[in-house]
Amino acid sequence: MNIQSEIEYFSELGPIDKARFMTRLTAEILEEAKVGGGESSDTARLKFASELGQRLARFAYQILSEDAARPQDDIVIRMLLGARADQSAERLVQSAYRRVLTSFEGFETTVLLNAH
Repeated sequence: MNIQSEIEYFSELGPIDKARFMTRLTAEILEEAKVGGGESSDTARLKFASELGQRLARFAYQILSEDAARPQDDIVIRMLLGARADQSAERLVQSAYRRVLTSFEGFETTVLLNAH
């Protein structure tokens, strides 16, 4: 996965779509952890997914509330897709990310146009 192209893609999304993407990713990460697989213990996998889910939920909230102190897009995408010492955790995140990416369709413009 090319991290730079993922940063560019995510940065081009509007705030509503960024929050939607992160919310979908959180759900996919938690589902992936629940289903299991990999070498990690169930406890470690669930703890990792829970902590990451909390971070992503906070990030989505910060996007929607226009919090100037929120992390920059590139930092969050690098945190998600960068290499990890725990290969099982890395596969968990990348698998969830790919599923969201392949099925994600932005609708912010349509929603805003229909609102007027």
